[in-house]
Amino acid sequence: MPKYKIPKFVLNKATKHEGYFEAVIQLRDPNDELINFINNQLKKNPDVFIANILPQKNGFDIYISSQRFARSLGNKMKRAFKKSELKMTRSIFTRNRQTSKDVYRVTVFFRILDKEES
Repeated sequence: MPKYKIPKFVLNKATKHEGYFEAVIQLRDPNDELINFINNQLKKNPDVFIANILPQKNGFDIYISSQRFARSLGNKMKRAFKKSELKMTRSIFTRNRQTSKDVYRVTVFFRILDKEES
């Protein structure tokens, strides 16, 4: 079981407090091509920032400031990497006091499958 080293990501300037996040991107079994793809997408969106990166057993979790960006990134990764697995879920985080609408946090799970698995 390989131990994954956290790669260098583009760190855009935070506009909210440093722990703020709306989405989690869970990358499992990532390769360099996927890391470069994510970095290129982050460079195109300077409003999106990474709040935290946590290592996991077979990859890492990226806490990101925009759930819209995370959902669109998941779809773009699925189109770019054909033999892959993508799951998007959302869970209620809180309720907005002014509008009484539910506020969600999104989780995007992405794994590149090996050739023998697909």
